[in-house]
Amino acid sequence: MPSFGKEGRTEGGAVERCRLSLALLLAALCFASPTPAFAHASDRGHVLLLPTGYYVAGGALAVAASFLVLALLPPDFPARFWRRRLPLFAFGDGARAVVSLISFAGFAILVAAGLFGSRDPLSNPLPLAIWTLLWVGLVLLQGLFGNLWSWLNPWYGPWRVISRLFGNRKTWRPPAWLGCWPAFALFFAFAWFELIDPAPDDPARLAWAAGLYWLLSFAAMLVFGYRDWTRRGEFLTVFLAMVARFALLERNEGKRNEGGRNEVERKEGGRLSLCWPGAKLSNAAPLSLSGIAFLLLALSSVSFDGLSKTFFWLGLFGINPLEVPGRTAVIGIGSFGLVLTFVLLAAAFIIAIVLGQHLAGSPHSLSQAAGLLVWSIVPIALAYHVAHYLTALLVDGQYAMAALSDPFALGWNLFGTADMRIEAGAAAGAGSAWWLWNFQAGVIIIGHMLAVLVAHGLAWRLHPRPAGAALSQFPLTVLMIAYTVFGLWLLATPSVG
Repeated sequence: MPSFGKEGRTEGGAVERCRLSLALLLAALCFASPTPAFAHASDRGHVLLLPTGYYVAGGALAVAASFLVLALLPPDFPARFWRRRLPLFAFGDGARAVVSLISFAGFAILVAAGLFGSRDPLSNPLPLAIWTLLWVGLVLLQGLFGNLWSWLNPWYGPWRVISRLFGNRKTWRPPAWLGCWPAFALFFAFAWFELIDPAPDDPARLAWAAGLYWLLSFAAMLVFGYRDWTRRGEFLTVFLAMVARFALLERNEGKRNEGGRNEVERKEGGRLSLCWPGAKLSNAAPLSLSGIAFLLLALSSVSFDGLSKTFFWLGLFGINPLEVPGRTAVIGIGSFGLVLTFVLLAAAFIIAIVLGQHLAGSPHSLSQAAGLLVWSIVPIALAYHVAHYLTALLVDGQYAMAALSDPFALGWNLFGTADMRIEAGAAAGAGSAWWLWNFQAGVIIIGHMLAVLVAHGLAWRLHPRPAGAALSQFPLTVLMIAYTVFGLWLLATPSVG
């Protein structure tokens, strides 16, 4: 198994490092261009020679079978299944502001490292912390253990400090029609920067973007109030709160007024319970149109990330997959694809809901049905996120641990990991490819099966009759089967990075 020490992370640029690892070689070739551009640390390509037809057929049959089984079960099964809880322990929020202040200090150090540290995205901790530890690792932990981000986000602590220093201030409540469209717009900008921008891994460029976003978000929290803006405008909080709905841990918590007109914080103390994955989605309120769009964008952006690197997608525009001109040359194509993927998924979802409502003869409005059933997208979006970025977490997570020990490339070894050996073999080689692809395929299939289960439980809230609930879910189940096939195809089809 290949392993590389710190000498493999030199200042010379991404291409020299990528020669050290087959897993990174295609990424360098993919994004090499005449204009300066940094490749995503997570980008890598491979051609998988597995009997994918059997996997695709098996995945589709598994999702279809889960629908049939649920349709034959007693009507009260979903409610009895979701209600089961295992009480664990209680804890308070006394240290939440302290943890957030520590997170803010760490964020400030990372931004400084991006501005003044190494220009190498595999040696500078900022790109690795944002694209790997935050966007991959934290999302996975959030989906397993609940809303860790409410403690770790770098805004809550500073906001509490300002609130204590200047007392209660009058804030402006955004109009109800605004919904979470600001979060949707910012999430789209984030997806564009991650997937389309020529240099999302350039440490200095990323530091300016992250620092400016923190400042604008903090200013919005002071104007609109922390609670209102994190629920409407701060896209990371909105997305991670949705992901946390799928977690295995649930916290029963009260609410109390903190004195500010718009601010409601957690009550000191809350009991933690173990629940089934997705149980917290069963009692979710219907989302608004902006919430529906936000969840669909979360899924479509990850799907397009995989699609945009396939030979199929590049071939549609006459691009030789073996001679990709680089991100700068395909900005227009990428932007078009990002929008198109969202529009197609949204259209397919709405058509499935309309057909389901028609088959069931539902008296409910389209907005109510779509707003409730869109919660079934959460396990699918989480499954795609984990499957798509798993290789990045396995390899780039090691680079992150090394870079955090020496954030400014000054020869430090703060955590004793600066000279750790990077095991690139965790995501390379025939053996690793076999178990990795099987794990990714399993995650996607299980995610869709859980989505069918969640959708079935939500359908009972709209259609108390067994026949009506089953008929209303049939078109959505067909869409989920099609998306299962699409996801497995994305994993197996040849890609350039």
